Amino acid sequence: MASFTLGPSYEEMLHPSRLPGGLRERALSVRARDELDPLNLYNITWRDDRDRIRHVVLPRALTGVDANIIVLLGCEFPSGSHKVGAAYVTLMELEQAGEIDPAHSRIIGPSTGNFGIGVAYIARLMGYPAVVIMPEQMSAERYDRIKQYGGELDLTPGSESDVILVLERTQQYKKDSRNTVLAQFESLPNYRFHRYVTGGSALETASAYGNGRIAAFVAAPGSAGTLAAGDEIKERFSDAVVCALEPRECATLYRDGRGTHRIEGIGDKMVTLIHNILTTDYVALIHDDDCLRGLRLLKEGSRLSNASVLPEAGTVETLDDQLGVSSICNIIGAIKVAKLLGLGKDDNIVTIATDGFDRYPSVMTDLEEREGPLSDRLFLEWHERIFIGADARDILDVRTKTEKERLFHQKAKVWTEFGYSVGYLEQMRSQSFWDAEHAKIPEIDEACLRCR
Repeated sequence: MASFTLGPSYEEMLHPSRLPGGLRERALSVRARDELDPLNLYNITWRDDRDRIRHVVLPRALTGVDANIIVLLGCEFPSGSHKVGAAYVTLMELEQAGEIDPAHSRIIGPSTGNFGIGVAYIARLMGYPAVVIMPEQMSAERYDRIKQYGGELDLTPGSESDVILVLERTQQYKKDSRNTVLAQFESLPNYRFHRYVTGGSALETASAYGNGRIAAFVAAPGSAGTLAAGDEIKERFSDAVVCALEPRECATLYRDGRGTHRIEGIGDKMVTLIHNILTTDYVALIHDDDCLRGLRLLKEGSRLSNASVLPEAGTVETLDDQLGVSSICNIIGAIKVAKLLGLGKDDNIVTIATDGFDRYPSVMTDLEEREGPLSDRLFLEWHERIFIGADARDILDVRTKTEKERLFHQKAKVWTEFGYSVGYLEQMRSQSFWDAEHAKIPEIDEACLRCR
């Protein structure tokens, strides 16, 4: 087994207060001072410096529904997105197993953005060279951040919805033995991180609101890692609903559709390997430009001359830099699910803000060029249509045997082409497969602590 000295266990990411000997305090002290200090590995957590889980409950004046829509905020993770957690645990487990070391290994990160940024960042902190494979039509801010962390970029044709080309390029890198792929779409550590750390954080956060339960967990699958939080939630509340969101322009889970869209980080034209189809209850479609408009509304709306038209605007103002495009997709999806289920004031829906606004200025510039400056009139129109007007249409019930079989077939079609056996994919039809992967966490944590 390889020896390594840095990095938290799963339990320490969920509860960083359990880090030993002032380690948490030292990690917090370098957070603002030096982003590239390896101690920042111990800041991979949903919690802030006061041990509170970062979140916001959206004002009802914004959402138009009675249910509590709780948004976990990922922009304060090191590198600016919760995807860094999945990148870290994937590399950590490989290193722990003795499969890689900084002297002989190069890390390859296929991604459409945030995971790639996380790979470049974690590789830098743990001493590895990294190459991030991405589509060539992602936001300029994503490329800049990867370069800032010392990652090399290899761009493939197309946009978010052309991720298959990224996976095909990845196969070329596998031919070189020094390359190790952190494959987020296939990474069971990604599943473990979100089931245990994100799911556990969601449960604790919701316990302080309404009836303390979670009625629904809503998230757009990129790798589908985040959806694994729903497995943890269902373990506690068996009647909780999990809804996956897709761009209407690329409705792959919804109707085997394909297409180009503008919601970076989601909608990748496939059922990912680590998507636990068994625990997904609904798939909902969200219009891509509504997500861009909604982000621009929350970014600029509170500064308009007539911003008082939205009560509780102060709450909206606090979200100024904490949401990205996919965050708005998740919020719209949560509103739709609240209406579908007829949820009331005691009910809680949890969703995720993967990243913050810092990744999207160029995207907002493009939107303004297409649609013009934001005015009070447009502000009101967008708010009424995008948020208040979100409804329960375009939501597909995938709990039926027919829908499950369709999704399992989609998964097999992609992943047998990338070398996975039919027998292995058949194992994923049983919840015991996923529970067994989750059950590995205590053993991994023990090894992590021994290596430290």
